[in-house]
Amino acid sequence: MISQAQSLSLQPLALTLLWITPALWSVNYLVARSAPGVIEPHMLAFGRWALAGLILTFMARKELWRERRSTLQAGGQYLALGSLGMLICGAWVYKGAQTTTAMNIALIYAASPVLIALGAVLWLGERFSWRQGLGVVIAMSGVFHVVVKGEWMSLSQVQWTSGDGWMVLAMISWAGYALLQKKWFSPLGATARLAAICMGGVLVLLPFAVWELQRAGTPAWSAKAGWLVVIAALVPGIGAYWAYGFCQKVLGASRVATSLYLSPLYGGMAAWVVLGESMGWHHVMGAALILPGIYLASRKAPDSAGA
Repeated sequence: MISQAQSLSLQPLALTLLWITPALWSVNYLVARSAPGVIEPHMLAFGRWALAGLILTFMARKELWRERRSTLQAGGQYLALGSLGMLICGAWVYKGAQTTTAMNIALIYAASPVLIALGAVLWLGERFSWRQGLGVVIAMSGVFHVVVKGEWMSLSQVQWTSGDGWMVLAMISWAGYALLQKKWFSPLGATARLAAICMGGVLVLLPFAVWELQRAGTPAWSAKAGWLVVIAALVPGIGAYWAYGFCQKVLGASRVATSLYLSPLYGGMAAWVVLGESMGWHHVMGAALILPGIYLASRKAPDSAGA
């Protein structure tokens, strides 16, 4: 548990990571778009978290060994977190991305920070001021502006597919993952705890990955598949999940959740740089709303009631 003094000293780092973490997650957009026909969803998620888990376990081996009894006693929690964060928010996202559009994914995930903020206030007892609420609304409008490319009437033309169901489950699951991480006390530090969650995730992913390997039509393993696993493990895996968990411990679930609104903006920038997709004025206008919105939402709620 982080003391109040430690929390204050770590706040500058956490506030910096708040803006960097969605950039790490945006790499997962590129991975998801490159995966169809190369590697199956559950196999990609299994490889991603198995590799990430090995690295994290090695890094935190002394702490994990020291806390082995408490970790085993909380095994059910790590299986639950692994199911929510690695199976549903991992493999099911890759699966949903095969049959839905980027617009639908962004629209569905726009609800996740709202769910987390509400859950943090109602379930975890965190304070959430009117200023932070205004920040959420402003940031969400910026996300929608980016998604619809500045043409708001196109929202009425959105068509929903079966893949959207997977994305809705992933969005709800992420809210549950974020809230339970804050709700359940753990004596482990950020690295060791993520390693333990990876262990739970790998266990629940294993039978699905084996099933995909035995299924007819499964793509043969290739160098590209290996690179996708490595990239997914290191950047949106270890990097993003560790940073998000660290920020939650220091800043609280509701303040950190709004940073997710940066993901569509960063994702568009990544697609522009890596895939050569065009950037438009709607990205600029979206950024003009998202950035100040996140600034307002990430500020600490004043102690005075109703402030």
